[in-house]
Amino acid sequence: MNTEPHPLDVVSPARIAQLVEDVAVKKASLGFVQVFALAVLAGAFIGLGAAFFTVTISGSELGFGPTRLLGGLAFSLGLILVIVGGAELFTGNSLIVLARAEGEITTAQLLRNWGLVYLGNLVGAVGTAVLVHFTGLLAASEVGSTAATIADAKMSLSASEAFFRGILCNVLVCLAVWMCFAAHTVSGKVAVIVFPITAFVALGFEHSVANMYMIPVGILAGAAFDIEGLLRNLLFVTAGNVVGGGLLVALVYWLIYLRPAHRK
Repeated sequence: MNTEPHPLDVVSPARIAQLVEDVAVKKASLGFVQVFALAVLAGAFIGLGAAFFTVTISGSELGFGPTRLLGGLAFSLGLILVIVGGAELFTGNSLIVLARAEGEITTAQLLRNWGLVYLGNLVGAVGTAVLVHFTGLLAASEVGSTAATIADAKMSLSASEAFFRGILCNVLVCLAVWMCFAAHTVSGKVAVIVFPITAFVALGFEHSVANMYMIPVGILAGAAFDIEGLLRNLLFVTAGNVVGGGLLVALVYWLIYLRPAHRK
């Protein structure tokens, strides 16, 4: 008897929570080399999405809203590559909080994964920024000016602005990842990724890994190197990303679907 799910079967939110938990446990158990290599890839993939975003909005005469919409669509490339190609992204891995709340992994395992993935994402994103710089793309067109303007704006954000934009960003990113578990096909995964990612970019929210690319590439393109602004942005955006994805998505869904009281 064929027990395979029909492509049109709907995966319930409760079932998604179980699938996220299973994947989170596996992620927390991956070896050092595998985690780090996959994290470097994710940083590079997000960097490519950010580069696509920068080119797309450069020189646009469509107006603020439509330009941000198109830029968000372009940036979606990054998470599509991460999900379909396979990679470890710090923001998406905020969902591992669900497995910690369930008691399936330890706090040490959670922090180990986050630390390795964050470092790998940084290497991949900065490396991509350097590669883009050496292509000459930034110097040969107005893309460089756009990149520098973006970096300046990010480094000038206050701590509170960076934190709350980081929260809302990762709510949308983690919901995109969450909904991917309901998709049976590659096209289905792409479809559920595009709208949340486009929304967070169009709204101007802050993604820590994207900023690991956008700020360095902007500095290479001529933005003033503000070490305080750079560190403030990454620190508070990262903290906001953890709260948005780990608490407002993963922990909330754990409380709704997986906490022990629901299994009595």
